[in-house]
This record gives sequence, C-alpha cells and structure tokens, in this order.
Amino acid sequence: MSDTTETGSGPLAGLKIVEFAGIGPAPFAGLVLADFGATVTVVERPGGEQRLGGGAALNRGKQVVQADLKSAHGLARVRELIAQADALVEGFRPGVMERLGLGPDTLLAAHPRLVYARLTGWGQTGPLARTAGHDINYVALSGLMPFAGRPGQAPALPATLLGDVGGGALTMLFGLMCALWESRRSGRGQVVDAAIIDGVGYMGTLIQALRAGGRWDEDPERNFFLHRSHFYDSFECADGRWLSLGAIEAPFHHELMERLGLTPLPAQDDPSQWPALRERVAALIREQPLAHWAAVFEDSDACVAPVLTASEAPLHPQHQARRNFFMQDGLAWPMPAPKLSRTPAMPGPAAGATSMPPGLSDADDIRTG
Repeated sequence: MSDTTETGSGPLAGLKIVEFAGIGPAPFAGLVLADFGATVTVVERPGGEQRLGGGAALNRGKQVVQADLKSAHGLARVRELIAQADALVEGFRPGVMERLGLGPDTLLAAHPRLVYARLTGWGQTGPLARTAGHDINYVALSGLMPFAGRPGQAPALPATLLGDVGGGALTMLFGLMCALWESRRSGRGQVVDAAIIDGVGYMGTLIQALRAGGRWDEDPERNFFLHRSHFYDSFECADGRWLSLGAIEAPFHHELMERLGLTPLPAQDDPSQWPALRERVAALIREQPLAHWAAVFEDSDACVAPVLTASEAPLHPQHQARRNFFMQDGLAWPMPAPKLSRTPAMPGPAAGATSMPPGLSDADDIRTG
C-alpha cells in the first residue's frame, strides 16, 4: 500500500485555484477540486479558520497561506497568488470581498481570464442576500422540505447534504467548470453566482416533472413518497435498528411481499389499503432484528437495505468492493466521487502532514471481521 501520491496527478492537474477560507460548502468545494488534481491554495486569516465548517479536515491536499487581508502587504501577496490562478472560490456574504478590494470587477480588470466563483446561501442579489442563513433555512424556502415529512412529525433532513453540499458546493463546482471551459474559447473569465437556495430549487426539477406528468399526487394520503405506504419507508426492527424499503415498481413490490410472507399478495396501487398494510408490514419487521432481515433480502430485487450508522458504512461489502473509503488519521473518510477510469482522483495529505495519505489500495485497510 502506497503512502504517497504523484504530484500533479488527476484530471484537473495544472488547474490553479485560490480559495478564501470560510465555512461549510466553499471549503468542501475546494476539497473536491484538490482531490481531482487541482492545486488549491487556501488563504486564511492569521491564526487559521476556527469557525464551524470542518476545519483542517477540509484542507486535505491543499496549500494553506495565512495573510492579513487588512494590511497592504497581505493584500499584495494575495493578489500575486490570484494573478497566477485560473479561478477563485469564496463563500462570504455579498460585499465582503469588495470591501477588501478583491471584488470581481477589480480582479477581472487585471486578470480577464479569471473565473470568480461565489458561493453564498441566498445569492448575490435579492432581499435576503445580505442576511444570515443555514442549510435548514435554504431547504425550507425551496418548497422541498415537506416532501421529507412524516405524518404528525416535523420535516427532518440530513444536516448539510441537501443544501450546503448538493445545492451549494456541487452546483458551484459545476458552474466553475462551465466557466473555465467557456473561457478556453472566449479568453474571458466571468462571475459564477452560486446560491444554495437556487441550487436546491434546481435539484427539485425531477419532482416538478413528476408533478407535471401527473405522477406526484398532491394528496399526501395517496403519495407513497410521503411515508404513507407499506412499501416505501424505513421500518423499525426488533433491536431498534431500521430497515429501508423502496419497492416502487410492481415486480419489486411482488418480491418484497413474498419475502415478508404476506400472501395472498396485497394490491400495491390502492392507497385505501395502505394504512392497514403498513401496520402489517411494520408489525412483521418488528418481530426480528436487522441482521435477520438483511439475510432474508440478501441478493434480492425487493429494494431493501439496512439503515447503517456512519461507523458501519465503510464495512459494508458494496463500499469495500468499490473502495469507497480510505484511512487517514485513524478514521475512515469517503473517497472522492465519481470514479474516473484513466485519471482518478486521489485524496491529498491531511492538513499539516508531510506526506500523502494512504489510499484504500488493500482490501484489508477496512475490514469486516
């Protein structure tokens, strides 16, 4: 197992990014760029970035430069870095970079091909642009949060995944790459205004398409996505663990019912029967522990999977087969995605490390037994 990585490898090798240290999605975006081979230089305030946002863990594979942006010397040093960069990434509220003399108008005038990627919660414009917000707020205004609600309970979403990462960091990264590609033809850079609220809304296009096609019922009692049915939800097992069911299509529903021992096979497309069937399915699953049901549905097409904890996920055979985690500082970390056949991404060294981390190049790095 190698503990070094070839310098400059990866599909983004040669791409130079300057990232201004912030919290949450912007540092994650920089991490993705570094994992795929870009040279990412993080500009931190003296003393480092101490606020919520991942800290040193999100500086993996990056170069870190500390600079006092309120001093002439610090600003001059940062401008030199930007002059050599292809793109800049910042995640401050609107107006912060302009007050520092590092706004897009100033920098693009001196560096016309620069791509200036701005990642905020509410965007650069609009009545909320300069107000504070977090993941839960952006998703709340998207109109999508009720789709994750359970009857009689408040909507709950996994922290950071839908808003900060999906609608924010990944949307901004795509915009950045689009702008870089276009600049190869035009010779001109531009500003990427990535707002989490915009990205989350765009991610809801599939739901809107289902609504437009008459496949998303506005009546919650008839919408299986809204935790009303017996075949699309998570159900508690005898040991307090949870089993996820997603048998939407008729053949998968058929197999689910057979393996649960529910005969004769109940109708799937009659919502009036869902409450009673849901009670039967819930009662059956509560009779046995999660391990029992994992064995019952192993290698089946019933669309059933155990709900794993964060510590269990790296040990699952699917993750191990795809080498989806690597060890660093005694912890299992997700490998960069997606996987490229010829120029794969490779996690960089931990912040402050003198060598690159080991990749998951041996099946025994994370083992099940």
